[in-house]
Amino acid sequence: MLLLGSRLIGTPIMGLQTGTQLAQTATPLIDPANLKIMAYVVQGPLLVDHPSLVRVADIRELSDIGMIIDSSDEFIGVDDVIKIRELYELGFKLVGMNVIDETKRKLGKIDDYSVDSASFVIQQLSVGRGLIKSLTDTSLLIHRSQIVEINDDHIIVQTTAKKLKHATQAERRPFINPFRPPSSAQPELSDN
Repeated sequence: MLLLGSRLIGTPIMGLQTGTQLAQTATPLIDPANLKIMAYVVQGPLLVDHPSLVRVADIRELSDIGMIIDSSDEFIGVDDVIKIRELYELGFKLVGMNVIDETKRKLGKIDDYSVDSASFVIQQLSVGRGLIKSLTDTSLLIHRSQIVEINDDHIIVQTTAKKLKHATQAERRPFINPFRPPSSAQPELSDN
């Protein structure tokens, strides 16, 4: 099931062992290489390490009451997992990034994204248009298969414009009126 990424911010994290809320999500740690959410930075009064994180691999279930984990032992510090530390230090923020196409035309900025709730892989990007474009166009949805490159400054997506071949010579054909008989088949007038 696809969920909006903004819907998962501020989600309660419930402990299966105690049945109470242990923390809530603050920001996602997204791997820019594959657009997968690896962990969430969490906040709460019971947390020992600051910042604390919960890996998405440790989330047992995503339900109406929040994300369910086994216990507070699932919370980790930044230095506990090397990949998590690298992503945390990278500071990649998907929301707010500029999106351009292959012809360097600016399409807008990412204002949200859709996440597959089973794998936490980002499937679609919601791109908000600029002020003037938003008057005539709605926001764009870009599927992950359309992404060509992700760098520090922007996300490059496939262009939808078709490249036209220049015609070297236009082919000229005579105009034929379909409502008139051809000139060789005109009826001859008789003197009678």
